[in-house]
Amino acid sequence: MAKRILLTLGLLVSIVAGGLWHWSSNALNQPLNIPESTTVVEANAGDGLIKVLRRLERLGLIQSARATRLALRIQGHTVNLKLGEYELQQGDTLLDIIDRFDQGDVVLYPVTIPEGVTFDWMLAHLESLDFISHTITGPDDTKFEPFRSSAGHLEGQFLPETYFVARGQSDISVLDRSFAAMQETLSDIWASCDAKTPLKSPYEALILASIVERETGVASERPQIAGVFTRRLIKGMKLQTDPTIIYGLGDDYDGNLRRKHLNDTENPYNTYQIKGLPPTPIAMPGREAIAAVCNPTTDGSLYFVAKGDGSHAFSATLSEHNQNVRRYQLNRRSDYRSSPAP
Repeated sequence: MAKRILLTLGLLVSIVAGGLWHWSSNALNQPLNIPESTTVVEANAGDGLIKVLRRLERLGLIQSARATRLALRIQGHTVNLKLGEYELQQGDTLLDIIDRFDQGDVVLYPVTIPEGVTFDWMLAHLESLDFISHTITGPDDTKFEPFRSSAGHLEGQFLPETYFVARGQSDISVLDRSFAAMQETLSDIWASCDAKTPLKSPYEALILASIVERETGVASERPQIAGVFTRRLIKGMKLQTDPTIIYGLGDDYDGNLRRKHLNDTENPYNTYQIKGLPPTPIAMPGREAIAAVCNPTTDGSLYFVAKGDGSHAFSATLSEHNQNVRRYQLNRRSDYRSSPAP
């Protein structure tokens, strides 16, 4: 009799266990009724799995958070929930979503730092992004200390690129990635630099690349413009480029360069007055600009002037340059400078 009871109980347990296994498997593998093409659910700091499951319950995507957690336990699924936003798509099963939680497959947002922007522009841009956690108090924040060059300047130290971040990542973490990318890029390109370059260090390459970046309207002209500046450095000629003066003027620049600006000896970035490179980069140069200054063209040109369509006319002699100026800049004011002047 006792043996029969035990067999009966064992059979009942097996039936119940089988039923629970079937129910839990069906619950986890059943496509959810997601009303939109995509729905986003967020896992915040301090959230456990049950709290996120309750969000799914409130959205009407699952019937019960507790039942779902029980189904996961029966199926032997453990979840290491990562913070962030998760995209739920039509056709997803609960197991698809759980796997996404476990893998940290969060929604990523692009943070684009364009080539040729300044450090101040970059900070303002990061401040404008609502999905970034804002921790930087200003340009003098001590968080920047690891990024400062030997000259103590931050300009040019971050690589322009698009970085993908999860909601809630900090602004300083984006800058850390951009800084590391610039150091790696600069080191790699400097290692293949032309042995005849007048540039004495990777930092000097960064300075010249920033000037090339600001002078270039057509990407394919970067090596040519780099070649002009390189030959000027070799010959001991002044670079005489407007973007350096504009950078040195800062907030005093009103959109017009005047003769007094060209003659200003107090502006350390006035390459119409100083010889050689300015003291720091004037913008964030990209990979192509850095590569251009390390391996510039050798066509012999020493001058270039804007044609008005974004491209430039290059020349090797002053007389050719003056002809190009008359051709392309005839109607511009007399003190206008769009290229290295004689």
